[in-house]
Amino acid sequence: MTEHGIPDGIPADLFTAFDDYERAILSNDVDTLDAFFAPGPQTLRGDAAGLLVGHDAISAFRGLRGGVPSRSIERVEYRPLGPDAALLVSVSRYAGGGTGLQTQLWQRIDGRWLITAAHVTPRAAAFDRSVWRTVGDPLWQGAWEGPLAGLTVAVKDVFAIKGYRIGAGNPAYLDSARAETTTAPAVSDLLRGGASLRGIARTDEFAYSIAGDNVHYGTPPNGAVPGALPGGSSSGPASAVAAGQADVALATDTAGSVRVPASYQGLWGLRTTHGLVPRQGLLPLAQSFDTVGWLTRDGATLQRVVDWCLSYDGSDSTESVLGESATDLPWRLLVPDEALAACEPATRAAFDALLTRLAARDDAPRLTRISLGDLDAYYEPFRTVQAAEAWRNNGAWLREHPGAVGPAVAERFRLAAAVTAPQEAAARDALDPLREQLTGFVRDAVLILPTVPGPAPLRTARGERVDAVRQATLRMTTPAAIAGLPAVSVPLLSVAASRGSAPVGVCLVSRAGTDIALVRLARRLAALVADRSES
Repeated sequence: MTEHGIPDGIPADLFTAFDDYERAILSNDVDTLDAFFAPGPQTLRGDAAGLLVGHDAISAFRGLRGGVPSRSIERVEYRPLGPDAALLVSVSRYAGGGTGLQTQLWQRIDGRWLITAAHVTPRAAAFDRSVWRTVGDPLWQGAWEGPLAGLTVAVKDVFAIKGYRIGAGNPAYLDSARAETTTAPAVSDLLRGGASLRGIARTDEFAYSIAGDNVHYGTPPNGAVPGALPGGSSSGPASAVAAGQADVALATDTAGSVRVPASYQGLWGLRTTHGLVPRQGLLPLAQSFDTVGWLTRDGATLQRVVDWCLSYDGSDSTESVLGESATDLPWRLLVPDEALAACEPATRAAFDALLTRLAARDDAPRLTRISLGDLDAYYEPFRTVQAAEAWRNNGAWLREHPGAVGPAVAERFRLAAAVTAPQEAAARDALDPLREQLTGFVRDAVLILPTVPGPAPLRTARGERVDAVRQATLRMTTPAAIAGLPAVSVPLLSVAASRGSAPVGVCLVSRAGTDIALVRLARRLAALVADRSES
């Protein structure tokens, strides 16, 4: 380094470009930052959240990130790679403590020094506040021995934990809540099995969303697709599991809040039979559909959880389903035509290819196409009943705290407040025959369909695009919720997306009470898909 802090040998115009870029970072001058990254689809930027490819993807990321904390550059290492290329590695020291590392490949293009590749190692954070509300190591120690020993759990911020408040993804609600005096049975069962609580993880506000964003705390990262929405409302627990910060997510699913983030982030996710796991100590959204579920990175861990939590030995409160699950489910899969028609073309193609591969095997399941009927016939009455119950559960608090929730959730509650008693009654009547039809389909078979229409939307998606994805997704996820059936999302599809390949789940739905057997069947199917050899 020279006496002026300039690395020895660095071209003056390169150092000027580096210095100008750093000033733009500190002032969050997005236009200048964009101009310093080389145009085109080959430019790279990586960090702990993943790799962004192409100038457009990097620009979109910057538009959402906001500024960085105050820092100064305390060291720069320069390595020439040619007359018009150089590697710069710099160490930054933050005013609030800690250091970070930036590695940049600069190239002179049309007379200007531009960044063609960069990797950022930020200062170590205590924890990601978009993912966690509070976290420990552990926050709560489970039994020292048991079938779940060694597993850590991220608990969605809608479950009661003794001594802690329920926050429901909203700071005003957290401030107004009281510390819980008991722990929810769904939490206690995991602790009794030997799992420990890693922490309380974020939820979309009042669990009334499937996108995974939160205007108060930020959007948790998608562990599979950098820059994409994580899926909600169990966004924080799902992201914690995808990032390896917990082994199990304890979550809820009303209209897809386990299955959607599982699909978006390449996880296993089980929505349990409605009413099977007690909902005491659970902040309700819509009791007619609310149920408990879990997300994991692999099927074996999910099997451990359900084998314990849904058995007499494992649960003090849950009715055992070992009787229903003692025998395997039929190796017969029903494919709903309407669900496939609702998928995006790339998802439909990937799912069709999966079915073709399965059908070609000697040990293939029996595949049958069926018709569920118009998916809007499920979605519309479901939405009405859900809204009516959501307003009954939360309307009084919302009236006392005007302006406390974000715009999207506020709009849903505004519509919910307008649902009349006759409208709710008519919607409930409309759901009854649909429930009977679905129950009949799974009496001696299992439904199979893509979990969601397509891969996770980008975080930059806005307005009509987000709403269209939400409605299309709910049309596919609500049938299982209406019938109260167990449904598991398995990461079996990979679909081309704007930022490379992205996961999409395959959903299996079985008759009520067969949750343990459903996970076994899902693992059998996943093993069959993974085995590309001919039997």
